[in-house]
Amino acid sequence: MPNIKSSIKRVKIARKKNLRNTAAKSALRTSIKKCKEAIANNSDSVEEILRQTISDIDKAVTKNILHKNNAARKKSRLMKAFKAIKAASAAN
Repeated sequence: MPNIKSSIKRVKIARKKNLRNTAAKSALRTSIKKCKEAIANNSDSVEEILRQTISDIDKAVTKNILHKNNAARKKSRLMKAFKAIKAASAAN
């Protein structure tokens, strides 16, 4: 445990930020899971869910919760899965 006042404050701030980031990451993972599930089930609201998930990913990058390349990879994989399902349903 730090003895210096500024160090004590930094520990407190780090703890708060860690809790906030953990909650945000958890919410983001949940959003991605819901999107993947909607894509797999080919539900009617898949486009809206995908749009919201991509928005959530972009917000996480803005808040420095995700690295921009990690976010780009996640968005790319979601869009690839969505387009594959869309193409398959258009072919039928």
